[in-house]
Amino acid sequence: MTQPLSRALPGEHVHITTDPWTEPFWQAAKEHRLVAAQCSDCQTFRMPPTPFCPHCQSQSTQWPQLSGKGTVYSFAVCNRSPFPGVEDFVYIPVVVELEGAPGIRLVSNLIGIDPANVSIGMAVTVDWNPIADGWQQPVFRAA
Repeated sequence: MTQPLSRALPGEHVHITTDPWTEPFWQAAKEHRLVAAQCSDCQTFRMPPTPFCPHCQSQSTQWPQLSGKGTVYSFAVCNRSPFPGVEDFVYIPVVVELEGAPGIRLVSNLIGIDPANVSIGMAVTVDWNPIADGWQQPVFRAA
């Protein structure tokens, strides 16, 4: 018997809070663009976005658009809903190394896949999950 395919967390239960350092990430996501904070001075990427570059302490930040491709660094398979009152479903929290942003990993979900077919090192590509308040959450699918 095969397991059901993984799915995204129910969007109406996912809420985000932005601040001046994370707002550009979430605004780009609304447009289905995956971006990452990069120091404008030394070019170091950082995720999550922070007010100061961890390498040179600059506050100058740019937000280059990434390809949306990545590699599974780590994952878990969950079979119980994290939300009270929501029927159980299969979801796969995943840590993805992002192509084009050296050293950057994004925590997300892997969707549309049988959990038995997930492996560390597999190629993935970004997709989008509508969440509360009109935002979009980056999720990933097998490439």
